[in-house]
Amino acid sequence: MQTVPFCEILIGVAAIVLALFGAAPAAHAQEGELLYNGIRLPAQWPPADGPLSYEPMDTPWLESPPDVIPIDVGRQLFVDDFLVADTSLERVHHAATYWPDNPVLAPDRPWENKSSSADHPAPTAMVFSDGVFYDPQDELFKMWYMAGYCDATAYATSTDGIRWTKRALDVAEGTNLVETTRRDSGTVWLDLAESDPAKRFKMVLYTLESDRRLALSYSADGIHWTPAPTSGKPLGDRSTMFLNPFRNVWVYSLRAYERGGIGRYRRYWEHRDIEQGLTYAPDQPPFWVGADRLDPPRADLGTPCELYNLDAAAYESLIIGLFDIWRGQPDDRSKPNELCIGFSRDGFHWHRPMREAFIPVSETYGDWNWGNVQSAGGCCLVVGDRLYFYVSGRSGVQGSKASSVCATGLATLRRDGFTSMDAGDAAGTLLTRPVQFSGKYLFVNLDAPDGELRVEVCDLDGNAIAPFTRAKCRPVQADSCREPVRWKSGADLSALAGTPVRFRFHLRRGRLYAFWVSADASGASRGYVAAGGPGFTGPADTAGQ
Repeated sequence: MQTVPFCEILIGVAAIVLALFGAAPAAHAQEGELLYNGIRLPAQWPPADGPLSYEPMDTPWLESPPDVIPIDVGRQLFVDDFLVADTSLERVHHAATYWPDNPVLAPDRPWENKSSSADHPAPTAMVFSDGVFYDPQDELFKMWYMAGYCDATAYATSTDGIRWTKRALDVAEGTNLVETTRRDSGTVWLDLAESDPAKRFKMVLYTLESDRRLALSYSADGIHWTPAPTSGKPLGDRSTMFLNPFRNVWVYSLRAYERGGIGRYRRYWEHRDIEQGLTYAPDQPPFWVGADRLDPPRADLGTPCELYNLDAAAYESLIIGLFDIWRGQPDDRSKPNELCIGFSRDGFHWHRPMREAFIPVSETYGDWNWGNVQSAGGCCLVVGDRLYFYVSGRSGVQGSKASSVCATGLATLRRDGFTSMDAGDAAGTLLTRPVQFSGKYLFVNLDAPDGELRVEVCDLDGNAIAPFTRAKCRPVQADSCREPVRWKSGADLSALAGTPVRFRFHLRRGRLYAFWVSADASGASRGYVAAGGPGFTGPADTAGQ
């Protein structure tokens, strides 16, 4: 498998941005930052604080999309109409599927079995955000998790993401603990862009031992941690962080609460320096997002929903968010929280097209996830043609709010598989908005082994550009997450590089998930791969096939 050093990724991405946009003039600086996808941020960023609201969030990139959309960074997904000018295809959103042999990590060590929840034993080995990443340096999956209920932080590794090893370490002799501070949630981030080897891993932990704040630590190996000189202000539990690599900022997802109003919700803070990001004044982080009136309450409770947590990560050309939705607290079971999916193209505003659970709680007592499904930091990993989502679940106790056994499970999804544009026996089309690229080779993520896809490249008026016509396109019949599209002339798209064009997809009996124009025949997208995966040497896909 082809790999590219991380320094070359940065050089390539920088070259793309400069080639497409040039240096930002002073007027643009006043207007706001120009993003990789053509979206212009407003001059005030983050947006100003506003009143708490139970209304769905605005999505500025859909209300006023760029005249021309650069598509050099990442696979282009159809989760919204950002790329779509016109279509007769049906948009279908897809949920993840649980691994058949869950949980993949369960409490089986003495230090994981010593705590309790609501006066019931609560053996715990669960991600409560924490983090699951693939480390290309060691070629290992690495997981940090809560060991013992609100007790400590432990570490496990895997070669395949399924079978996990809890090897004894030297932090707490004879255990796999890496941090013994009592804690609520935390986030561990493998920062492949970090130049200081001692800060390659970053941990933000919500501590329970003093005045309950976010404490930042650094590590070279993910095992031995050194506290940073700066820690955060006292705040609500379940606060987390993530890296937005599109803008190179650390984002703090800060839990807040309005009694008698929207309940749990999120405030937002960002900074290029992760330490300085913790020094905000209490009134600085603006209202970000909460649950809203489109989140359906449970039929058995009727309780208005709240946003319990929000983890996020860069995936290909957008940011995915795992919204942990609280749908009420029954008296006789653990919280039936479950994960929903959201998408952002500017890093702040969220489009949430599917309000049903993306990764649900079980309704069957005795299942490992009968209660309180929560996400992992990093959100997902790219493992071959699948996305791996690690989540925690709690078995619960009937007749009690207790958590009981807290373990970690796995759910998977086709790569890019959040949303598909579908056609049946009757062929349909999709015409994109004007796009611009610097690559050569068109690729698609397509499920149409018994159908057919043809593509034509059009001018801004929708007229096909020879030789890239529908008639000259070689029909694509495949179920492939990385399938090239070719024309009979043999020409690649380099002659159209830098020229605004539209793509028109003609599909019959199939599902189209994504398209992208790659700089090389491997199909590398140069988009981000969330928490990584085997074959990737950095935070972006430079490997292709």
